[in-house]
Amino acid sequence: MWRPFLKGGNSANPVRPHPPLDRYYRTEEERLRRVRDWFDHSAAHYDWITQALSLGSGHWYRARILRTAGLDRGARVLDVACGTGVLAEAATRQVGPEGFVVGLDPSAGMLSRAQARGVRQLVQATAEAIPFADASFDLVTMGYALRHVADLETVFSEYRRVLRPGGRVLVLEISRPSSRFAYRALELWLGRVVPALSRLGGVKPRELMAYYWETIDRCVPPESIVEALGRVGLERPERRVELGIFSAYLGEA
Repeated sequence: MWRPFLKGGNSANPVRPHPPLDRYYRTEEERLRRVRDWFDHSAAHYDWITQALSLGSGHWYRARILRTAGLDRGARVLDVACGTGVLAEAATRQVGPEGFVVGLDPSAGMLSRAQARGVRQLVQATAEAIPFADASFDLVTMGYALRHVADLETVFSEYRRVLRPGGRVLVLEISRPSSRFAYRALELWLGRVVPALSRLGGVKPRELMAYYWETIDRCVPPESIVEALGRVGLERPERRVELGIFSAYLGEA
């Protein structure tokens, strides 16, 4: 079972991943409640929805990018915003019995699904306030959740704090493509088709997927994310992109 440790960030001048989306929330507290509620009530349907969202590429892409990030057997991994545990599960296979993987998420519903998947070490907490000591991990990962945090620099500072010297950050995201044609295709798929399919799981999954697309569409440019990684002291910050939309952000402690 997981242990709760829920606490928000406290940056006076947050670097937000996207501007406030007023039609969904009016205050930061309302945003936190609503996003957590969406994820709690969508957990049972989330895997098949995200498989559709990623066009079935999710599992193999996660496994390959973990290898690219240098994940070795025996490593200590923290998967932030672990959701249903897909990335944590892939990391567990790669680190073997000599290593360990901890999944962290603010949603109790998502943690229940991760536990059912076999992720053994779980904690209920936010990315802005990670309840682990300094220099605890070799790799900190986050899969497709950066757009849901309150402050990029607070989160990246926490990642740097809990990393051992030489440890790495790996943040996966879907980015708005630069090509007009690719953008229109992605808008149709993620902005219309996926939310419509998500209605099969109920109102909450549909609302979550509609919100998901809006956060992608209005997310800060990739350059801003790379710059935020560097500003908190992470070395060699970079973005690697595939197919124009799958971004992997990396930095080293």
